[in-house]
Amino acid sequence: MKTELQLQLDALHGTLRRTQSIDEATRDQLMGLLPEVTRLLGQSTAASDVHPLIAPLETLAVRFEADHPALGNALRQVIDALGKAGF
Repeated sequence: MKTELQLQLDALHGTLRRTQSIDEATRDQLMGLLPEVTRLLGQSTAASDVHPLIAPLETLAVRFEADHPALGNALRQVIDALGKAGF
């Protein structure tokens, strides 16, 4: 399952690079969360570590749904992969 999460993170990074019209504060917020998700790849499954991370990812996904649907979808895929990996 962690391989799926890594694939989804790679897809999210690619989508983010292609999305130019995101305000700087939102881009910084998202880029600040991605290292935390990546850090989880090297850890054993521990749901308590992820709870604080899921909420901001969900918030960003909702914000992107209307104006940047590809980015919103990529975030949802990462959230789903986290769940499947047991986080």
